[in-house]
Amino acid sequence: MENNTTDERIVSTERLDVGEDLSLRPRRLADYIGQKNVTDNLKVYIEAAKARGDALDHVLFYGPPGLGKTTLAGIIAAELEADHRITSGPAIERAGDLAAILTNLNEKDVLFIDEIHRLHHSAEEILYSAMEDYEIDMVIGKGPSAKSYRIDLAKFTLIGATTRAGSLSAPLRDRFGIISKFEMYTPGELAEIIRRSAKLLDIEIDAESLAELARRSRGTPRVANRLLKRVRDFAQVRGSGVIDRSITDETLRSLGIDKMGLEGLDRDILRLIIDKFSGGPVGIDTIAAAIGEERVTIEDVYEPYLMQAGFLHRTKQGRMATRDAWLHLGLTPPETDEQLAFVYDESETGV
Repeated sequence: MENNTTDERIVSTERLDVGEDLSLRPRRLADYIGQKNVTDNLKVYIEAAKARGDALDHVLFYGPPGLGKTTLAGIIAAELEADHRITSGPAIERAGDLAAILTNLNEKDVLFIDEIHRLHHSAEEILYSAMEDYEIDMVIGKGPSAKSYRIDLAKFTLIGATTRAGSLSAPLRDRFGIISKFEMYTPGELAEIIRRSAKLLDIEIDAESLAELARRSRGTPRVANRLLKRVRDFAQVRGSGVIDRSITDETLRSLGIDKMGLEGLDRDILRLIIDKFSGGPVGIDTIAAAIGEERVTIEDVYEPYLMQAGFLHRTKQGRMATRDAWLHLGLTPPETDEQLAFVYDESETGV
């Protein structure tokens, strides 16, 4: 199997290169590319809220990582001309931490909680009354001397982002008035994003390279921008400073990214299923143990694209490699369709 550490994964959807990454993010809805259904509806909701002089209803974004949920949260705050506070579920360790954040919010402020599905249960319970009634109940002290205080909050907008909407509790999910799903980007949308980023980075790129990078970016803007930066490095050191097709091909070959945008760990997953388990089915925990990755990383980062590309299916019995996966890896698939038969069940996420 190909060796890829977390640091080496160019297609990782973790946020890196923070300073430069922020400079590439759009600041207004007019500059935001893709997710048209989401942004078209948000324009209406934002305009209506501003006309009423009211806070925007609470918003939940869900979908695979790297699709622009954090960016769009910042844009909403900018469009509302409101202060923007940012935190994440894992960062809020105690209910008191969240209470401190909520009580410091001003009228119509926007609070963004990334990975909201990882919020501690005690902190989540505080959100119920905060989101619905704009108040929280706090208990001060212990034992017989403990007293309960009700604290009124300013009317704020909570924007939650998650890669695992199914992990949210029903009471929390139901308190969001606006729920939007983020979809993978098309190559055309990614090409627009790369063109815009290249202009901001002051690097020239030809049409062929633009199309090739868009095709290999796994439907994810964060990956597209990261690939653009790495090709820029090769163009400056080994080329003329201009991104052309030859320098693009050289860079992607050096990074181990194939024609379909698969990198080493993607191919390791498919090879494991095919070589060790005859194409599947095989359980996700077995895959995670065999390749030395966490289950959640495989489910959130790798599986969405492998399924979108038509290389992997989830079944009631486990994961299965498709005929296209065999062919993509240069292997001969089973002769009969029965040997690749499966019953696809999208809701079967616990295998």
